[in-house]
Amino acid sequence: MNKHSFEAAPLIQNFCDWLQEQKKSPNTIKTYKREMEKYQEWLQERGTGIGYLKKVDIQSYIYHLEEQQKSVTTIDKTVGVIRTFAKYLGKPELTFGLELQPVEKNNHIETLSEKEYADLIKRVKEDGNLRNIAIVHVLLHTGIRVSELCNLDRSYIDLKNHELTVDKSEDTRVIPLSKEAREYLKAYLDSHSSEAVFISENTGERLSERTIQYMLKEYNVTPQLLRHTFCQRLIDNGVDVETVARLAGHKDINVTKKYIKKSMNKQNIEDAINKAF
Repeated sequence: MNKHSFEAAPLIQNFCDWLQEQKKSPNTIKTYKREMEKYQEWLQERGTGIGYLKKVDIQSYIYHLEEQQKSVTTIDKTVGVIRTFAKYLGKPELTFGLELQPVEKNNHIETLSEKEYADLIKRVKEDGNLRNIAIVHVLLHTGIRVSELCNLDRSYIDLKNHELTVDKSEDTRVIPLSKEAREYLKAYLDSHSSEAVFISENTGERLSERTIQYMLKEYNVTPQLLRHTFCQRLIDNGVDVETVARLAGHKDINVTKKYIKKSMNKQNIEDAINKAF
């Protein structure tokens, strides 16, 4: 077991005892404990723990929750728990000025237009950074989450069979690679020998989600925007909802159906009925 696990367990229990002293209800304490255990697990995967709480780690966790498409309410509640924990530690300043980006509402999904898509590809190619070119193409052409991108290893990429595997214990899926994605991936992979696919040019270590978020911000896009564009383009080109859901790793197919609602206006539906009958 990771040393941070041993350190975190009594700290979380002490936090719960403190909450009880603050007259919090048993249900509230149970919820706070569960959220802190989830946060600790996430931190542990990154080699740290709640006993070494830093503002940058809290912010990164918020970006992670947004990338997982958690609701605004869920993220606010989670941040509230961490804010209370920081207060318990006597370090409330750790949660001051956090950047909270609302998750898009169900009735509006932002995607890149044809022009915006072309402009993005043109800009990243003109900059000439092989890694960034590969990142943009992989996110756009596979729809994987930024966390999944960060965890990619060479063994997950099969250029010969045109496949990329997202390896997760609860959701392992294989996504076809487009010709352009294969081309730019190969060019980048030929430039380094690390097992991790996307690495820092300075340290050679695996890129963090925040680093990729920051890089894409330079092009005025987010991983979520590129993921939405992937799903919307597939739906617009006639790929069935079940297939898109499987490729995107949506556990709830209703998440995928949001893209249909956007693309099917009254005329689309009328044309479909006329064609069907």
